[in-house]
Amino acid sequence: MLATRVEIIPTDGIVDVVNSALPAGSTVSITCLPHHGVESTVRTAIKLSELGFVAVPHIAAKCVESREHLSGILDDCAAAGITEMFAIGGDAPRAAGAYSTGVELVRDIAELSGGSMSVGVAGYPEGHPTINGLQLMDALLEKQEFAGKIVTQMCFSAETIHNYVALLRKEGVTLPVHAGVAGAVPKAKLISLASRIGVGASLKFLSRKGPLARKLILGERYAPDALIQELAARPGVEGIQLYTFNSLEALPQ
Repeated sequence: MLATRVEIIPTDGIVDVVNSALPAGSTVSITCLPHHGVESTVRTAIKLSELGFVAVPHIAAKCVESREHLSGILDDCAAAGITEMFAIGGDAPRAAGAYSTGVELVRDIAELSGGSMSVGVAGYPEGHPTINGLQLMDALLEKQEFAGKIVTQMCFSAETIHNYVALLRKEGVTLPVHAGVAGAVPKAKLISLASRIGVGASLKFLSRKGPLARKLILGERYAPDALIQELAARPGVEGIQLYTFNSLEALPQ
């Protein structure tokens, strides 16, 4: 069975929700969204780490004001026992300061931490809405000197994810890949979120007359169990990152 970690959004009260829903020692990844800011992400990660969780804060390049700001974030996280981050470019319309891409951020995290902070980076099995495939691959080739793993964008097709891993290997990207999988999320929220972040082809199952489509049409939650089983059945994927959107009450067992 693939090791699974969960991803949450740093909203008010989420630390208490995680603490009641997950066993201590669970790995929890915390997003960094433009309207929440990096400080909210780091505060949440520190609180979870202090409660005994393995916290992985996302650091968005466009939310970091300066190299000094990043150094302070690293110091605060290290003091709380945090040893892993996830570095992304970020969705803010403009950069807050010195960083505008994930490549710049990953390099400076490695340098400022002396290599003690493990860094995950993003992968896009179905492409990115605003960055072309060649640029994405070049960025991964540049990042892999400093990164420890790739976590993919949310995808609903094991075939698509496995094909993506094969492409990475063909192009010389050797980082371990953890597949991003949607958790048990209500139908309307799932479709809205997937469309917004550019997940398209793997959502075509919604138009098919299969058991999953029928459940969604009836308004039931999407369940990722079958997809996780498909991913585990073949080599290539080394872990699962479950995008919960803070719906922790129905995690797969």
